[in-house]
Amino acid sequence: MTTAAFVPEIELQSTKEIRKFQDGKLRELLLFLKEKSPFYSALFSKHRIDIGNIRGIDDLVNIPVTSKTDLQQHNEQFRCVPPQQIIDYITTSGTLGDPVTFSMTGKDLDRLAYNEAISFTCAGGNSADIYQLMTTLDRRFMAGLAYFLGIRMIGAGVVRVGNGIPELQWDTIRRIQPNAFVTVPSFLLKLIEFAEHHKINYKSSSLLKAICIGEPLRNPDFSLNTLGRKISEKWPLKLYSTYASTEMGTSFTECSEGIGGHHHPELIIVELLDDNFNPVKEGEYGEVTVSTLGVEGMPLLRFRTGDVSAYYTEPCPCGRNTMRLGPIVGRKNQMIKYKGTTLYPSALYDILDNIGFIQNYIVEVYTNEIGTDEVLIHAGTKVSTPKQENDIKEHFRAKLRVAPLIRFRPPEEISLIQLPESGRKTLKFIDNRAS
Repeated sequence: MTTAAFVPEIELQSTKEIRKFQDGKLRELLLFLKEKSPFYSALFSKHRIDIGNIRGIDDLVNIPVTSKTDLQQHNEQFRCVPPQQIIDYITTSGTLGDPVTFSMTGKDLDRLAYNEAISFTCAGGNSADIYQLMTTLDRRFMAGLAYFLGIRMIGAGVVRVGNGIPELQWDTIRRIQPNAFVTVPSFLLKLIEFAEHHKINYKSSSLLKAICIGEPLRNPDFSLNTLGRKISEKWPLKLYSTYASTEMGTSFTECSEGIGGHHHPELIIVELLDDNFNPVKEGEYGEVTVSTLGVEGMPLLRFRTGDVSAYYTEPCPCGRNTMRLGPIVGRKNQMIKYKGTTLYPSALYDILDNIGFIQNYIVEVYTNEIGTDEVLIHAGTKVSTPKQENDIKEHFRAKLRVAPLIRFRPPEEISLIQLPESGRKTLKFIDNRAS
């Protein structure tokens, strides 16, 4: 297949045609859920919802939202097929609570491959690429499997290296000469550090671009954040930011313009909702809420992801007319009210990433003795002094007007907490607030 085969025609249509297309797909989803989903058929009955009256996306406000708690408490009720049709079992990472099991049919795996194929194509991918896949395919993890299937579908090469182990990563680069990474962006800094220590000329390597997962690279205005700038200043790779989750089974990936992750209208319906579950206006922040299309095993309707973002609809210079999601500014459940200031962890990360003597860190939030949010930064440093503590607090005051508590710890100790042996993602935020 050619690269052009992975740019869906619907993404090039007018916004009016895209909306009409999605309205039709929504009606198909509602019929499927009423017939096949124990959870949603019961929800429709309980709330006396006549799905015949739901003619399009504008009518979705008449249907209750679905939460992560619903998935945890009624997991089996979301399954729409008998067990013998399940091919693969996956669990979420548990960022917002206990992990949730997802069951996928063969059709769902084909959909997953298609999603990643069009996403890699959106990020300039083609069959001539060789991707160094730096995320695990095991541990019940969807992402690594999805990337592998998508790369295979576009006919590109893939090297399954997995995460960590800089020495193995550089040995792979030397032996196979890949031109693209699929990686958590902060790990690129570790690769650079390893290369500089071992006198590897990384700037003249075969690598040209990185598909970045799991961490934000951009500020709300689409400029590179501190992490993105640090990588680019050291290594002039083309960086593509992505956003996805197990529940969605769909990715929002930047094109070369770098102005938001493109929506794939044949795979997912997206709403951004306020605290009352009403749609927000373009450019305003809301909770990303999704309805999955074409999913057979466990489709979702108006599922609240917990992620906060904004959307944009002006046509993209790349030719796609799909809605674009801006950078995720934080998790709704992770919003911090600190000394009268509303914060998301990403704002704290951006400051900490810009302080040279901090090697790694964890942000802990807990309820203090007067019942309000307290922020404690566990900063990984080789040495610590009162001046360093004051410097950190001054950085925070300059950017956020408030300064958190600081606790210095050995970087090795922080690393063990950030990525425990059973972990799949780097842990940077611990929420110990009273419920």
